[in-house]
Amino acid sequence: MRVAQVPPLYEAVPPRFYGGTERVVSHLTDALVELGHDVTLFASAEARTKATLVTVRDQAIRLDPAPLKSDLAAHMSMLSEVRRRADEFDVIHFHTDMIHFPFFEDMAGKTITTLHGRLDLKDLRGVYDRWPQYPLVSISDDQRRPLASASWAGTVHHGMATEIYEFHAQSKGYLAFLGRISPEKRPDRAIAIAKRLGRKLKIAAKVDPADQRYFQDKIEPMILGDP
Repeated sequence: MRVAQVPPLYEAVPPRFYGGTERVVSHLTDALVELGHDVTLFASAEARTKATLVTVRDQAIRLDPAPLKSDLAAHMSMLSEVRRRADEFDVIHFHTDMIHFPFFEDMAGKTITTLHGRLDLKDLRGVYDRWPQYPLVSISDDQRRPLASASWAGTVHHGMATEIYEFHAQSKGYLAFLGRISPEKRPDRAIAIAKRLGRKLKIAAKVDPADQRYFQDKIEPMILGDP
């Protein structure tokens, strides 16, 4: 099967640092190649992949030192290239939320859109009501709740490449939280669970500027004074 993978351009594929969606896309793309599919990845130039790479930007947006750049323009240019080559693919798999909807209406049936983020944002319902022809994939059944009536085709939980994680039968005595400090990731719940169990918790996470207030008001008071 000829498959196009279309991730967001914010991080490299796979990411050098944080980048959950891009890492999932990387694992999925390489696994499809290993299964014998003809896969094309549309991504920035530093991508490392077993698929055929179509370079649509010189650098991932968040790695680009240019002080002034347009996220929207970068993604519009990528979608234009995907559209130009759309006849080359049996399936086009988008990981770009809904930005592609206006441009692929006549071929929505050969697309699949995995939604990796939260769906309780104010303006989303109108978009998914306007473009019901796009089959959607959720990453958990719970994720669907704010848009239960959307065109869900299925749920596919994020996978991982097991060879990059070493299993230890003996616990080292601590819990771990890996991700991003933001309300939807629920680091507060991880902290509360660790305290209730009397276990140490190691947090490996970034704090985006948009989440700085949440960190200061909610998370920092929970961890101050704890070793």
